[in-house]
Amino acid sequence: MKGASGLVPPANDDREQDLLRASADFGHIVDSHPLGVLTARSVGAVQELVAFAGPRGIAVTARGGGQALYGQGQADGGYVVDMAGLNDVRCVPEDRVLVAGAGALWSDVVRAALAAGLAPPVVPDHLGGSVGGVLSTGGFGGASHRFGLVADWVRELEVVTGAGERLVCSQQVYPDLFRAVLAGLGQCALIVRATLQLLPAPARVRRYRLYHRTPGTFFTDQRRLARDARFSHVAGQARPALDGGWHYMIEAVAPHDGQLQPEDGLFIGDLDHDPDTEEIEDLSYAEYLHRLDRDERLLRATGEWHRPHPWLTLLLPEEAATSFVPAVLAEDAQQALRFCGTVQLRPLTGSTLHAPLLRRPPGERLCLLSLMRTAPPDRPDVVRRLVAANRAIHTRATAVGGVLHPGGALPMTPDDWRTHFGPDWDELVRAKALYDTHRVLTRGYGLWP
Repeated sequence: MKGASGLVPPANDDREQDLLRASADFGHIVDSHPLGVLTARSVGAVQELVAFAGPRGIAVTARGGGQALYGQGQADGGYVVDMAGLNDVRCVPEDRVLVAGAGALWSDVVRAALAAGLAPPVVPDHLGGSVGGVLSTGGFGGASHRFGLVADWVRELEVVTGAGERLVCSQQVYPDLFRAVLAGLGQCALIVRATLQLLPAPARVRRYRLYHRTPGTFFTDQRRLARDARFSHVAGQARPALDGGWHYMIEAVAPHDGQLQPEDGLFIGDLDHDPDTEEIEDLSYAEYLHRLDRDERLLRATGEWHRPHPWLTLLLPEEAATSFVPAVLAEDAQQALRFCGTVQLRPLTGSTLHAPLLRRPPGERLCLLSLMRTAPPDRPDVVRRLVAANRAIHTRATAVGGVLHPGGALPMTPDDWRTHFGPDWDELVRAKALYDTHRVLTRGYGLWP
């Protein structure tokens, strides 16, 4: 690219590798052909690129950890901004905040915060994602039932709008832009830096894994634990049983200072799990936050990390989830999950979810369902069937009040997005017109014609 801006693509042997990497994502389903990749070394470089691309109608997308599942972070025929260079992290303990570049990974955030005895109230399960990427979709973690989204604890954002303006926004300054960026799918501005609120971190945690043979007792116990204060983190999974059905596991974490051994009966004595199969262990808080590192290393070693991932995530009313989840898992299309994949179930509380553009069912008692599948790398027909199954499941979910969590392997038309955002659609349209007039940012979601 060369024009009035004076920007010139890097002439080096890495350019083809950069283009190849930017043409795919973690989903390994959608490929693209970007025109170029800007390795951002400064916010000014991002600003200059967007200012150049906007009037020319050239697509621009930010790439952080590359965790998108269905081309959302790609820019076919446009420019991908590699945010990895904007990875500065600075903890300010006296103010209980941390300032991080958009390209910083959550592992960097956790390391810096814990060194000061602090931590974000909500930390994403996987620490390999980038700060900007997680905030643009909202971000869930083990503490979401108490503290909402990762994005709900952002104090301030520095962004580059689609008009090429470098702005700082918060609830007090450019509040409309602030609302449009958090969980806003990168539609109005690219996050380049975020200021995150921190809380004191526990020294150690007691982790309980509690197994249930029926979904009824699982959901009852999970909600019971999410409703009171005994556990700081609550999540769950459905796991294949030997009889062809499914068992359900609650993972509940209680913080402690390491001085006295927790009394297990006080924590789990009133629950309806199978006490013969419970698993209990003590971990440092850092060990708990890094609990998925070993799984990632294993998946990379076996090659599964680089295979197609036709995932789907939904937010469901909890009363519907009790029957909806077992029915979905019984379908033939989901049987591969028994051998390769994960079914995540997470309790949520409606009043803790504050980002305006995060769509959720009404009510307080909610459940997040993630079907995290891995498909064969050489079977595009299987991938197509699973994506079609996602569409069918989404349709059934909306019939019982469920809502899509964006980012999965589900093709969406502009009309689908209008329906998805519902009463908040007009606010997003106004923000888009104001801050990305040329509609060049993050086109991979397909929100606009």
